[in-house]
Amino acid sequence: MILVTGATGNYGSKAIEHLLKKGVAVKDIAALVRSEEKTQSLDEKGITTKIGDYADIDSMIRAFEGVDQLLLVSSSDRSAVENRTKHHINAFKAAKKAGVKHIVYTSFVRTPGHEDSDIADFQNSHVESEQFLKESGITYTILQNGIYQEMILAFAGEKVAETGTILFPAQKGKATWVLREELAEAATHVLTTKAHENKTYILTNTESVGFKEIAKDISSALGKEVSYQSPSVDEFKSILQKAGVPGMYIGMFVIWGTAVAQGMMDLKDPTLASFLGRKPKTVKQFIDQVYA
Repeated sequence: MILVTGATGNYGSKAIEHLLKKGVAVKDIAALVRSEEKTQSLDEKGITTKIGDYADIDSMIRAFEGVDQLLLVSSSDRSAVENRTKHHINAFKAAKKAGVKHIVYTSFVRTPGHEDSDIADFQNSHVESEQFLKESGITYTILQNGIYQEMILAFAGEKVAETGTILFPAQKGKATWVLREELAEAATHVLTTKAHENKTYILTNTESVGFKEIAKDISSALGKEVSYQSPSVDEFKSILQKAGVPGMYIGMFVIWGTAVAQGMMDLKDPTLASFLGRKPKTVKQFIDQVYA
């Protein structure tokens, strides 16, 4: 049996859809959810649901019983980063105690210098989680996923069509943006094919794109001029504060914008294309689909 965690989320739900498309029988798929209230879409597909929480090892031990392969979607806890590390380690411990044979873990892409970048804490959480998994004795596959194309929408701003401006402190930095659904599809390739034991894969796009190009693509899709401006971090913070943006979101935008500027997600790799059997969706294709 294959169990997918975060099964009601955007990544986990797509992974289940792709497992079904690949011909995995419904009876051989299970989904981990935190509450029975969110199981309707899974129940309609006939997917077995199990209740468990990353913060509760005992609940995961029960949920992981009878599971051969575990797709562990990394924690999205929005409080302290160390909570995420603890959640992952809890899941690894529970999986070992329950007898899970293979864990596929969704990590995050890393480039040289990440230890001193603005997303160092986020990156280190994955580094520590990966190390614990490697030392656990469980067969593993680590997927170092690229940054989601969907995040472009948040960074560009929900009113970009009205303002005609992208305001983001990414300077001239670029990233190899990837579609979340294609990353989920790649994970199901690993789960349904052989020779992935104890391997780490970089899953990014084959082209790097910066916000000057993103502005140009949005301009084309909207049929109106959209410009890109990259203010200093202090100026950016001040603008968002005056606009009434909550501090938590300002901090997030600053961290990710600076990380893009630092090139922390600019790493091209052909592995995703190989797993998909086609070229990954480009940023322009994604933007055309969203904004056209």
